[in-house]
Amino acid sequence: MLSLEELKLDWKKATEVITGFIRGMVAGSRTNGVVVGLSGGIDSTVVAYLSVKALGKDSVYGLIMPDSSVTPEEDVRDAKGVATNLGIRYWYRDISDIVEVYKRSNFFIQDKIAIGNLRARIRMSLLYYLANSRNLLVIGTGDRSEILIGYFTKYGDGGVDFLPIGDLYKTQVRWLGEWLGVPEHIVRKPSSPQLWKGHKAEEEIGISYSKIDLILHAIFDLRMDVQEVRGMFGEDVDRILELHSKSAHKRAMPPVARVRV
Repeated sequence: MLSLEELKLDWKKATEVITGFIRGMVAGSRTNGVVVGLSGGIDSTVVAYLSVKALGKDSVYGLIMPDSSVTPEEDVRDAKGVATNLGIRYWYRDISDIVEVYKRSNFFIQDKIAIGNLRARIRMSLLYYLANSRNLLVIGTGDRSEILIGYFTKYGDGGVDFLPIGDLYKTQVRWLGEWLGVPEHIVRKPSSPQLWKGHKAEEEIGISYSKIDLILHAIFDLRMDVQEVRGMFGEDVDRILELHSKSAHKRAMPPVARVRV
């Protein structure tokens, strides 16, 4: 039987690899640094910590973009606390008024998922405005768990320039956060994109990240036979495989109709 212990890494080495990657991306693009969307959650916090380690606080900028109608105040406090603790410059922009403008459109209908994805895409556009206006890169906060099961909004939080923690499972991101000194309550906070009121990732997916990570590790890293993995984790394996298959379009460029020979 697989255990989470198998996912443990040399965190010092992992940090060195990721910070070197961040420095290389910024140097190669001839930009002034990075901007990160700070949500108060573990992924964006770890990315902010790694960015400061890689570039120094003066080259890292934060953008906090709650929708006050759905975002818990605790998340806003945590996001501001991270920026303050790291000493980075940040801006706060409540996006609820932007969402309301969309709601006044004559084609608008009440669809929870569509509105949630709209919030993610509004945040992406603000991040890119800030990046473009200050010659920065948008640094992504997606992890390997989210990428493999497609748990991100296409052209929303998936719209970034690079993904420094994209090779780490959610469980590994939490462990790395502990190693980096991220506040304990953020390390332990349940993951949630907060795209609607009360939104929690594991509740929506229906499987805990500890189980998701082990299933993904067995299938994509160890290349184990699917039947063997089912024997260990049951029908949740089929749910993970379905999520991976349905989200393939999110991990690829849009298809092109080839008309030239």
